[in-house]
Amino acid sequence: MVAAGRFAPGHLGELTQLVPFEMVDDALERTGAVQSRVRLLPSRVVVYLLLAGCLFAELGYGQVWHRLTAGLHGLAVAAPTASALRQARQRLGVAPLRALFDLLRGPAATTAAGAVSWRGLLVCAVDGTLMSVADSAANLTAVVKQRCNHGAGGYPTVRVLALVACGTRSVIDAVFGPASIGEPGYAARLAGSLRPGMLLLADRNFAAADLLTHLAATGADLLVRCKSGRRLPVRSRHRDGSYLSQLGSLAVRVIEAEIGIVTSAGRRTGTYRLVTTLLDPHRYPAGELITLYHQRWEIETVYLELKSTILGGRVLRARTPAGIDQEIYALLVTYQVLRTAMTDATDTIPGLDPDRASFTIALHTARDQVIQAASVIADTVIDLVARSAGGSWPRSCPTDASGPNPASSNAPSPSTTPAARTSTAPPTKPPSTSTSSTPDLDSRPTRQTERRWS
Repeated sequence: MVAAGRFAPGHLGELTQLVPFEMVDDALERTGAVQSRVRLLPSRVVVYLLLAGCLFAELGYGQVWHRLTAGLHGLAVAAPTASALRQARQRLGVAPLRALFDLLRGPAATTAAGAVSWRGLLVCAVDGTLMSVADSAANLTAVVKQRCNHGAGGYPTVRVLALVACGTRSVIDAVFGPASIGEPGYAARLAGSLRPGMLLLADRNFAAADLLTHLAATGADLLVRCKSGRRLPVRSRHRDGSYLSQLGSLAVRVIEAEIGIVTSAGRRTGTYRLVTTLLDPHRYPAGELITLYHQRWEIETVYLELKSTILGGRVLRARTPAGIDQEIYALLVTYQVLRTAMTDATDTIPGLDPDRASFTIALHTARDQVIQAASVIADTVIDLVARSAGGSWPRSCPTDASGPNPASSNAPSPSTTPAARTSTAPPTKPPSTSTSSTPDLDSRPTRQTERRWS
Protein backbone atom coordinates (compact mmCIF):
# COMPACT_ATOMS: atom_id res chain seq x y z
CA MET A 1 0.00 0.00 0.00
CA VAL A 2 0.93 3.63 -0.38
CA ALA A 3 3.04 5.33 2.28
CA ALA A 4 1.19 7.68 4.59
CA GLY A 5 0.91 11.47 4.55
CA ARG A 6 3.71 13.44 2.91
CA PHE A 7 5.54 10.22 2.03
CA ALA A 8 2.74 9.13 -0.37
CA PRO A 9 4.37 10.49 -3.59
CA GLY A 10 7.51 8.46 -2.84
CA HIS A 11 7.06 5.37 -4.99
CA LEU A 12 8.08 3.84 -8.31
CA GLY A 13 4.96 1.89 -9.19
CA GLU A 14 5.47 -1.86 -9.11
CA LEU A 15 9.24 -1.30 -9.21
CA THR A 16 8.94 -0.12 -5.61
CA GLN A 17 9.09 -3.84 -4.78
CA LEU A 18 12.69 -3.82 -6.05
CA VAL A 19 13.50 -0.48 -4.38
CA PRO A 20 11.37 -0.75 -1.22
CA PHE A 21 10.91 1.98 1.36
CA GLU A 22 13.16 0.12 3.81
CA MET A 23 16.04 0.05 1.32
CA VAL A 24 15.80 3.77 0.59
CA ASP A 25 15.48 4.58 4.30
CA ASP A 26 18.56 2.47 5.03
CA ALA A 27 20.57 4.33 2.39
CA LEU A 28 19.42 7.65 3.82
CA GLU A 29 20.24 6.64 7.38
CA ARG A 30 23.70 5.30 6.52
CA THR A 31 24.59 8.53 4.73
CA GLY A 32 23.08 10.84 7.35
CA ALA A 33 20.55 12.25 4.89
CA VAL A 34 17.34 11.59 6.84
CA GLN A 35 15.49 14.86 7.38
CA SER A 36 15.55 16.23 10.93
CA ARG A 37 11.88 17.11 10.54
CA VAL A 38 9.26 15.91 8.07
CA ARG A 39 9.24 18.57 5.40
CA LEU A 40 6.89 19.06 2.48
CA LEU A 41 9.34 16.92 0.50
CA PRO A 42 10.84 14.22 2.78
CA SER A 43 14.20 12.76 1.75
CA ARG A 44 12.68 9.40 0.80
CA VAL A 45 10.27 11.10 -1.59
CA VAL A 46 13.11 13.04 -3.21
CA VAL A 47 15.01 9.80 -3.89
CA TYR A 48 12.01 8.36 -5.71
CA LEU A 49 11.57 11.67 -7.56
CA LEU A 50 15.12 11.38 -8.91
CA LEU A 51 14.58 7.78 -9.99
CA ALA A 52 11.27 8.64 -11.66
CA GLY A 53 13.04 11.52 -13.37
CA CYS A 54 15.15 8.93 -15.21
CA LEU A 55 12.01 7.11 -16.38
CA PHE A 56 10.65 10.41 -17.71
CA ALA A 57 13.88 11.95 -18.99
CA GLU A 58 12.04 14.19 -21.47
CA LEU A 59 10.17 15.98 -18.66
CA GLY A 60 11.17 18.54 -16.08
CA TYR A 61 10.91 17.55 -12.42
CA GLY A 62 7.65 19.44 -12.02
CA GLN A 63 6.02 17.23 -14.64
CA VAL A 64 7.68 14.16 -13.13
CA TRP A 65 6.01 15.07 -9.83
CA HIS A 66 2.62 15.11 -11.57
CA ARG A 67 3.28 11.55 -12.82
CA LEU A 68 4.17 10.36 -9.31
CA THR A 69 0.96 11.79 -7.87
CA ALA A 70 -1.42 11.11 -10.79
CA GLY A 71 -2.53 7.74 -9.42
CA LEU A 72 -2.86 8.78 -5.77
CA HIS A 73 -6.61 9.33 -6.01
CA GLY A 74 -8.31 10.68 -2.91
CA LEU A 75 -5.04 11.57 -1.16
CA ALA A 76 -4.01 15.08 -0.28
CA VAL A 77 -0.60 15.50 -1.91
CA ALA A 78 1.69 18.50 -2.01
CA ALA A 79 2.08 20.74 -5.04
CA PRO A 80 5.70 21.91 -4.73
CA THR A 81 7.12 24.63 -6.94
CA ALA A 82 10.06 24.07 -9.29
CA SER A 83 12.22 25.97 -6.81
CA ALA A 84 11.16 23.71 -3.93
CA LEU A 85 11.97 20.61 -5.97
CA ARG A 86 15.38 22.00 -6.85
CA GLN A 87 16.19 22.85 -3.25
CA ALA A 88 15.06 19.39 -2.11
CA ARG A 89 17.41 17.71 -4.58
CA GLN A 90 20.29 19.90 -3.49
CA ARG A 91 19.51 19.22 0.17
CA LEU A 92 19.51 15.45 -0.43
CA GLY A 93 22.99 15.41 -1.96
CA VAL A 94 24.86 12.64 -3.76
CA ALA A 95 25.61 10.14 -0.98
CA PRO A 96 22.16 8.47 -0.69
CA LEU A 97 22.04 7.72 -4.42
CA ARG A 98 25.57 6.33 -4.31
CA ALA A 99 24.63 4.13 -1.35
CA LEU A 100 21.49 2.95 -3.13
CA PHE A 101 23.53 2.00 -6.19
CA ASP A 102 25.91 0.03 -3.97
CA LEU A 103 22.94 -1.92 -2.58
CA LEU A 104 21.53 -2.75 -6.02
CA ARG A 105 24.56 -3.22 -8.27
CA GLY A 106 25.77 -6.67 -9.21
CA PRO A 107 24.91 -9.47 -11.64
CA ALA A 108 21.17 -10.10 -11.65
CA ALA A 109 20.18 -13.53 -10.33
CA THR A 110 18.85 -15.84 -13.04
CA THR A 111 18.09 -19.49 -13.56
CA ALA A 112 19.52 -19.27 -17.09
CA ALA A 113 23.05 -20.11 -15.97
CA GLY A 114 24.14 -21.09 -19.47
CA ALA A 115 23.27 -17.62 -20.76
CA VAL A 116 25.48 -15.78 -18.28
CA SER A 117 28.49 -18.05 -17.83
CA TRP A 118 30.96 -19.96 -19.97
CA ARG A 119 32.70 -23.07 -18.65
CA GLY A 120 31.86 -22.04 -15.10
CA LEU A 121 33.04 -18.42 -15.48
CA LEU A 122 30.72 -15.41 -15.20
CA VAL A 123 31.25 -13.50 -18.45
CA CYS A 124 31.68 -9.75 -17.86
CA ALA A 125 32.80 -6.78 -19.94
CA VAL A 126 34.32 -3.39 -19.20
CA ASP A 127 34.21 -0.31 -21.41
CA GLY A 128 33.54 3.40 -21.26
CA THR A 129 31.30 5.98 -22.85
CA LEU A 130 30.88 9.75 -22.84
CA MET A 131 27.73 11.47 -21.55
CA SER A 132 26.95 15.10 -22.31
CA VAL A 133 26.01 17.43 -19.48
CA ALA A 134 24.49 20.90 -19.32
CA ASP A 135 26.73 23.69 -20.60
CA SER A 136 26.67 25.73 -17.38
CA ALA A 137 29.41 27.80 -15.76
CA ALA A 138 29.37 25.56 -12.68
CA ASN A 139 29.74 22.36 -14.70
CA LEU A 140 32.64 23.81 -16.67
CA THR A 141 34.64 24.14 -13.45
CA ALA A 142 34.71 20.31 -13.17
CA VAL A 143 34.33 18.94 -16.70
CA VAL A 144 35.45 20.10 -20.13
CA LYS A 145 34.22 20.03 -23.69
CA GLN A 146 35.72 17.49 -26.07
CA ARG A 147 37.91 18.73 -28.88
CA CYS A 148 36.71 18.16 -32.45
CA ASN A 149 37.69 19.24 -35.97
CA HIS A 150 36.10 22.64 -35.54
CA GLY A 151 37.24 23.38 -31.98
CA ALA A 152 35.50 22.42 -28.76
CA GLY A 153 32.37 20.26 -28.76
CA GLY A 154 28.94 21.66 -28.01
CA TYR A 155 28.58 20.27 -24.48
CA PRO A 156 30.90 19.31 -21.64
CA THR A 157 31.21 15.56 -21.21
CA VAL A 158 31.60 13.05 -18.41
CA ARG A 159 33.29 9.69 -18.91
CA VAL A 160 31.43 6.68 -17.49
CA LEU A 161 33.16 3.33 -17.17
CA ALA A 162 31.05 0.29 -16.28
CA LEU A 163 31.62 -3.36 -15.45
CA VAL A 164 28.68 -5.34 -16.85
CA ALA A 165 27.50 -8.95 -16.66
CA CYS A 166 27.09 -9.79 -20.34
CA GLY A 167 24.31 -12.36 -20.01
CA THR A 168 21.84 -10.09 -18.19
CA ARG A 169 23.42 -6.69 -19.07
CA SER A 170 23.20 -5.75 -15.42
CA VAL A 171 25.76 -3.37 -13.92
CA ILE A 172 28.24 -4.88 -11.48
CA ASP A 173 29.99 -1.57 -10.82
CA ALA A 174 30.57 1.81 -12.44
CA VAL A 175 32.83 4.83 -12.02
CA PHE A 176 32.72 8.19 -13.72
CA GLY A 177 34.41 11.57 -13.83
CA PRO A 178 35.93 14.13 -16.20
CA ALA A 179 36.44 12.96 -19.76
CA SER A 180 39.98 14.35 -19.63
CA ILE A 181 40.92 11.09 -17.84
CA GLY A 182 41.06 8.13 -20.21
CA GLU A 183 39.35 4.77 -19.81
CA PRO A 184 42.46 2.95 -18.48
CA GLY A 185 42.73 5.63 -15.80
CA TYR A 186 39.31 4.69 -14.46
CA ALA A 187 39.55 0.92 -15.01
CA ALA A 188 41.79 0.25 -12.00
CA ARG A 189 39.04 1.63 -9.74
CA LEU A 190 36.77 -1.24 -10.83
CA ALA A 191 39.25 -3.90 -9.72
CA GLY A 192 37.59 -4.12 -6.30
CA SER A 193 34.49 -5.57 -7.96
CA LEU A 194 36.36 -8.35 -9.79
CA ARG A 195 36.43 -11.82 -8.24
CA PRO A 196 37.76 -15.30 -8.98
CA GLY A 197 35.22 -17.05 -11.20
CA MET A 198 34.79 -14.02 -13.48
CA LEU A 199 36.03 -13.71 -17.06
CA LEU A 200 36.55 -10.08 -18.06
CA LEU A 201 36.30 -9.08 -21.72
CA ALA A 202 37.84 -5.78 -22.84
CA ASP A 203 38.96 -4.03 -26.01
CA ARG A 204 42.54 -3.15 -26.93
CA ASN A 205 42.35 0.19 -25.14
CA PHE A 206 42.78 -1.78 -21.89
CA ALA A 207 45.71 -3.94 -23.02
CA ALA A 208 48.33 -2.08 -20.96
CA ALA A 209 50.62 -4.51 -19.14
CA ASP A 210 50.44 -2.76 -15.76
CA LEU A 211 46.65 -2.50 -15.89
CA LEU A 212 46.13 -6.14 -16.89
CA THR A 213 48.53 -7.28 -14.16
CA HIS A 214 46.54 -5.23 -11.62
CA LEU A 215 43.21 -6.66 -12.81
CA ALA A 216 44.52 -10.24 -12.93
CA ALA A 217 45.72 -9.92 -9.31
CA THR A 218 42.04 -9.95 -8.25
CA GLY A 219 41.77 -13.59 -9.31
CA ALA A 220 39.49 -12.82 -12.26
CA ASP A 221 40.50 -14.13 -15.67
CA LEU A 222 40.96 -11.84 -18.67
CA LEU A 223 40.22 -12.00 -22.40
CA VAL A 224 41.42 -8.79 -24.00
CA ARG A 225 42.05 -7.71 -27.55
CA CYS A 226 45.62 -6.57 -28.24
CA LYS A 227 47.08 -4.60 -31.14
CA SER A 228 48.17 -6.92 -33.93
CA GLY A 229 51.49 -5.13 -34.34
CA ARG A 230 52.51 -5.51 -30.73
CA ARG A 231 55.62 -7.65 -30.27
CA LEU A 232 54.92 -10.55 -27.90
CA PRO A 233 57.57 -13.21 -27.29
CA VAL A 234 56.64 -16.81 -28.14
CA ARG A 235 57.40 -19.04 -25.15
CA SER A 236 55.75 -22.19 -26.46
CA ARG A 237 53.13 -23.08 -29.04
CA HIS A 238 49.98 -25.16 -28.70
CA ARG A 239 48.49 -27.45 -31.32
CA ASP A 240 45.46 -25.14 -31.77
CA GLY A 241 47.74 -22.34 -32.97
CA SER A 242 47.74 -20.31 -29.77
CA TYR A 243 50.97 -19.70 -27.89
CA LEU A 244 52.19 -18.76 -24.44
CA SER A 245 53.76 -15.34 -24.04
CA GLN A 246 54.56 -12.65 -21.51
CA LEU A 247 52.90 -9.25 -21.10
CA GLY A 248 55.07 -7.43 -18.60
CA SER A 249 55.14 -9.73 -15.58
CA LEU A 250 51.87 -11.41 -16.58
CA ALA A 251 51.86 -14.81 -18.28
CA VAL A 252 49.31 -14.82 -21.10
CA ARG A 253 48.14 -17.00 -23.93
CA VAL A 254 47.88 -15.35 -27.35
CA ILE A 255 45.20 -16.28 -29.87
CA GLU A 256 45.23 -14.85 -33.38
CA ALA A 257 42.17 -15.00 -35.60
CA GLU A 258 41.42 -13.93 -39.13
CA ILE A 259 38.17 -11.99 -39.09
CA GLY A 260 35.84 -12.00 -42.06
CA ILE A 261 32.90 -9.60 -42.32
CA VAL A 262 30.39 -10.08 -45.11
CA THR A 263 27.96 -7.24 -45.88
CA SER A 264 25.99 -6.06 -48.89
CA ALA A 265 29.09 -4.05 -49.86
CA GLY A 266 31.23 -7.19 -50.03
CA ARG A 267 33.66 -9.08 -47.83
CA ARG A 268 36.34 -7.55 -45.67
CA THR A 269 38.95 -9.41 -43.65
CA GLY A 270 41.29 -8.44 -40.85
CA THR A 271 43.24 -9.92 -37.97
CA TYR A 272 42.29 -10.04 -34.32
CA ARG A 273 44.81 -10.79 -31.59
CA LEU A 274 43.44 -11.81 -28.21
CA VAL A 275 45.41 -12.28 -25.00
CA THR A 276 44.02 -14.28 -22.11
CA THR A 277 45.04 -15.51 -18.70
CA LEU A 278 43.26 -18.82 -19.46
CA LEU A 279 46.43 -20.74 -20.26
CA ASP A 280 45.06 -24.28 -20.65
CA PRO A 281 44.22 -24.86 -24.35
CA HIS A 282 42.35 -28.10 -23.61
CA ARG A 283 40.03 -26.68 -20.97
CA TYR A 284 39.60 -23.36 -22.78
CA PRO A 285 39.73 -23.98 -26.56
CA ALA A 286 40.92 -21.12 -28.74
CA GLY A 287 37.98 -21.34 -31.14
CA GLU A 288 35.46 -21.00 -28.31
CA LEU A 289 37.31 -18.01 -26.86
CA ILE A 290 37.21 -16.24 -30.21
CA THR A 291 33.46 -16.79 -30.40
CA LEU A 292 33.02 -15.75 -26.77
CA TYR A 293 34.77 -12.42 -27.34
CA HIS A 294 31.75 -11.45 -29.43
CA GLN A 295 29.87 -10.94 -26.14
CA ARG A 296 32.02 -7.92 -25.31
CA TRP A 297 29.61 -5.93 -27.47
CA GLU A 298 26.81 -6.46 -24.95
CA ILE A 299 28.17 -3.49 -23.02
CA GLU A 300 27.68 -1.29 -26.08
CA THR A 301 24.00 -2.22 -25.96
CA VAL A 302 23.94 -1.21 -22.28
CA TYR A 303 25.21 2.26 -23.19
CA LEU A 304 22.74 2.48 -26.06
CA GLU A 305 19.91 1.72 -23.63
CA LEU A 306 21.14 4.33 -21.17
CA LYS A 307 21.88 7.13 -23.62
CA SER A 308 19.36 6.51 -26.37
CA THR A 309 16.42 4.58 -24.91
CA ILE A 310 16.27 6.19 -21.46
CA LEU A 311 17.74 9.63 -22.13
CA GLY A 312 16.61 9.82 -25.74
CA GLY A 313 19.90 11.48 -26.69
CA ARG A 314 19.37 14.31 -24.20
CA VAL A 315 22.06 15.86 -22.07
CA LEU A 316 21.80 15.38 -18.32
CA ARG A 317 19.64 17.93 -16.51
CA ALA A 318 22.04 18.88 -13.72
CA ARG A 319 23.77 22.24 -13.90
CA THR A 320 26.23 21.67 -11.04
CA PRO A 321 28.97 19.03 -10.55
CA ALA A 322 27.20 17.62 -7.46
CA GLY A 323 23.98 17.46 -9.46
CA ILE A 324 25.75 15.52 -12.23
CA ASP A 325 26.95 12.89 -9.74
CA GLN A 326 23.48 12.63 -8.22
CA GLU A 327 21.80 12.25 -11.60
CA ILE A 328 24.24 9.65 -12.93
CA TYR A 329 23.82 7.49 -9.83
CA ALA A 330 20.03 7.81 -10.17
CA LEU A 331 20.33 6.77 -13.81
CA LEU A 332 22.45 3.73 -12.91
CA VAL A 333 20.01 2.70 -10.16
CA THR A 334 17.01 3.04 -12.48
CA TYR A 335 18.72 1.05 -15.22
CA GLN A 336 19.73 -1.69 -12.76
CA VAL A 337 16.19 -1.98 -11.38
CA LEU A 338 14.75 -2.29 -14.89
CA ARG A 339 17.30 -4.96 -15.78
CA THR A 340 16.52 -6.89 -12.59
CA ALA A 341 12.79 -6.80 -13.38
CA MET A 342 13.48 -7.94 -16.94
CA THR A 343 15.57 -10.88 -15.73
CA ASP A 344 12.82 -11.85 -13.29
CA ALA A 345 10.38 -11.74 -16.21
CA THR A 346 12.45 -13.92 -18.55
CA ASP A 347 12.98 -16.42 -15.72
CA THR A 348 9.24 -17.15 -15.82
CA ILE A 349 9.73 -18.69 -19.30
CA PRO A 350 12.04 -21.74 -19.12
CA GLY A 351 14.92 -21.59 -21.57
CA LEU A 352 14.49 -17.91 -22.49
CA ASP A 353 17.76 -16.00 -22.64
CA PRO A 354 17.62 -12.82 -20.48
CA ASP A 355 18.93 -10.64 -23.29
CA ARG A 356 15.96 -11.55 -25.52
CA ALA A 357 13.74 -9.17 -23.53
CA SER A 358 12.88 -5.72 -24.87
CA PHE A 359 14.32 -2.89 -22.81
CA THR A 360 11.99 -0.40 -24.53
CA ILE A 361 8.88 -2.35 -23.49
CA ALA A 362 10.18 -2.63 -19.92
CA LEU A 363 10.84 1.13 -19.75
CA HIS A 364 7.38 2.09 -21.01
CA THR A 365 5.69 -0.48 -18.78
CA ALA A 366 7.50 1.01 -15.78
CA ARG A 367 6.38 4.50 -16.80
CA ASP A 368 2.76 3.31 -16.95
CA GLN A 369 3.13 1.78 -13.50
CA VAL A 370 4.35 5.05 -12.01
CA ILE A 371 1.49 7.06 -13.48
CA GLN A 372 -1.12 4.57 -12.26
CA ALA A 373 0.64 3.92 -8.93
CA ALA A 374 0.51 0.23 -9.81
CA SER A 375 0.79 -2.09 -6.80
CA VAL A 376 0.84 1.03 -4.62
CA ILE A 377 -2.87 1.90 -4.61
CA ALA A 378 -5.36 -0.98 -4.27
CA ASP A 379 -6.90 -2.27 -7.53
CA THR A 380 -4.20 -0.62 -9.69
CA VAL A 381 -1.87 -3.41 -10.72
CA ILE A 382 0.23 -3.64 -13.87
CA ASP A 383 2.32 -6.72 -13.24
CA LEU A 384 5.65 -6.04 -14.93
CA VAL A 385 6.63 -9.71 -14.89
CA ALA A 386 3.30 -10.91 -16.27
CA ARG A 387 3.09 -8.16 -18.87
CA SER A 388 6.68 -8.64 -19.91
CA ALA A 389 6.34 -12.40 -20.27
CA GLY A 390 2.89 -12.21 -21.83
CA GLY A 391 1.31 -10.64 -24.86
CA SER A 392 2.99 -7.24 -24.79
CA TRP A 393 6.41 -8.88 -24.45
CA PRO A 394 6.85 -11.61 -27.08
CA ARG A 395 7.80 -14.98 -25.67
CA SER A 396 10.78 -15.07 -28.00
CA CYS A 397 11.87 -11.55 -28.82
CA PRO A 398 14.00 -11.48 -31.99
CA THR A 399 16.16 -8.81 -30.42
CA ASP A 400 16.30 -6.10 -27.81
CA ALA A 401 14.25 -3.28 -29.27
CA SER A 402 16.83 -0.71 -28.29
CA GLY A 403 19.93 -2.43 -29.63
CA PRO A 404 21.42 -4.15 -32.67
CA ASN A 405 20.30 -7.67 -33.47
CA PRO A 406 23.30 -9.98 -33.60
CA ALA A 407 21.10 -12.72 -35.02
CA SER A 408 19.92 -10.59 -37.95
CA SER A 409 20.84 -11.78 -41.41
CA ASN A 410 22.39 -8.36 -42.04
CA ALA A 411 24.53 -8.44 -38.91
CA PRO A 412 27.79 -10.38 -38.89
CA SER A 413 28.05 -13.13 -36.30
CA PRO A 414 31.05 -15.18 -35.21
CA SER A 415 31.80 -18.68 -36.37
CA THR A 416 34.86 -20.51 -35.23
CA THR A 417 36.83 -23.68 -35.64
CA PRO A 418 39.16 -25.28 -33.07
CA ALA A 419 42.12 -23.65 -34.77
CA ALA A 420 43.30 -20.31 -33.50
CA ARG A 421 43.43 -18.80 -36.99
CA THR A 422 39.81 -18.94 -37.96
CA SER A 423 37.06 -16.83 -39.41
CA THR A 424 34.65 -14.91 -37.18
CA ALA A 425 32.94 -11.57 -37.24
CA PRO A 426 32.30 -9.04 -34.47
CA PRO A 427 29.03 -7.08 -34.52
CA THR A 428 28.98 -3.46 -35.50
CA LYS A 429 29.05 -0.84 -32.76
CA PRO A 430 25.72 0.92 -32.22
CA PRO A 431 25.68 4.54 -33.41
CA SER A 432 26.47 7.23 -30.88
CA THR A 433 23.82 9.71 -29.90
CA SER A 434 23.97 13.40 -30.73
CA THR A 435 22.97 16.60 -29.02
CA SER A 436 21.05 19.66 -30.13
CA SER A 437 19.52 22.49 -28.15
CA THR A 438 20.11 24.15 -24.76
CA PRO A 439 19.39 22.35 -21.47
CA ASP A 440 16.72 23.54 -19.05
CA LEU A 441 16.84 22.43 -15.41
CA ASP A 442 13.14 22.20 -14.64
CA SER A 443 11.23 22.19 -17.91
CA ARG A 444 12.52 20.50 -21.09
CA PRO A 445 15.79 18.57 -20.95
CA THR A 446 17.80 18.91 -24.14
CA ARG A 447 17.90 16.21 -26.83
CA GLN A 448 21.08 15.01 -27.39
CA THR A 449 25.30 -8.72 -8.43
CA GLU A 450 23.79 -10.29 -7.24
CA ARG A 451 23.30 -7.99 -4.27
CA ARG A 452 19.66 -8.23 -3.27
CA TRP A 453 17.93 -6.53 -0.36
CA SER A 454 17.25 -8.83 2.56
